[in-house]
Amino acid sequence: MQPLVPICQRDFVTVNSVLQAGNRVGNLGSLQYIFRLEAEVDTQQQFGRIGMSAGDPYGSERRTYEHSYVRSLFDRIAPRYDFLNHFLSAGFDIRWRKKAVALLREYEPKTVLDVATGTADLALEAAKLNAVRIYGVDISPAMLEFARHKIERHGLSHTITVEEGTAEHLRFPDDTFDAVMVAFGIRNFSNLQQGLSEMFRVLRPGGAVMILEFSKPRRAPFKQAYSFYFTHALPLLGGAISKSREAYQYLPSTVESFPDGEHLV
Repeated sequence: MQPLVPICQRDFVTVNSVLQAGNRVGNLGSLQYIFRLEAEVDTQQQFGRIGMSAGDPYGSERRTYEHSYVRSLFDRIAPRYDFLNHFLSAGFDIRWRKKAVALLREYEPKTVLDVATGTADLALEAAKLNAVRIYGVDISPAMLEFARHKIERHGLSHTITVEEGTAEHLRFPDDTFDAVMVAFGIRNFSNLQQGLSEMFRVLRPGGAVMILEFSKPRRAPFKQAYSFYFTHALPLLGGAISKSREAYQYLPSTVESFPDGEHLV
């Protein structure tokens, strides 16, 4: 794997959770490895040559899941979302976020944007970077309500602000943030290319984009175990606890169809 290099004077770090070892850099635990990927992007077409073709279903034509549908799903599972994240990942999600945010430490970001912030777990972790200002955006009002309670409970209301918004239409001016991050949310973008372009638009030169996301294992027996868990166990357990099996059928389906690892870049 080639080293991290600037992209339009900005760095792009992706972190993918996988179940098998491979040519990776930096172990995040038994389920996750870090990718540091080299890519070149035209200044005028920030994601024009990163696997985004006109016919790519995750490019400009992707409209499979509209915002209203995704919003309704996450609104329904918001009350049990944190518990299910920790329970269904056996607590690994906490470690993954810590390791992912640690990648940004070398950039010493003072302003951070957390896209698809959910209940603000990643934003709260980013506060440990001593950032002066952290913004979180999400499409789910219910998730944001839980996020605000958590932020207040941690005494970080002066540092972290969350608001309703989408990755595809960020309200912030160009070159606003030292770091932009997203954890387990990029699969839910209604337009992947536009969302990524917006993230880079609001990123300052010399800053970093960090993406934490699932990927699919390719080696036996992990591939089979992963498939069984995601297609059978997760919908059953998640649906029973959250009272919304539809949501926990939707989430594995997005992992299955999403371009992971090198395919994303």
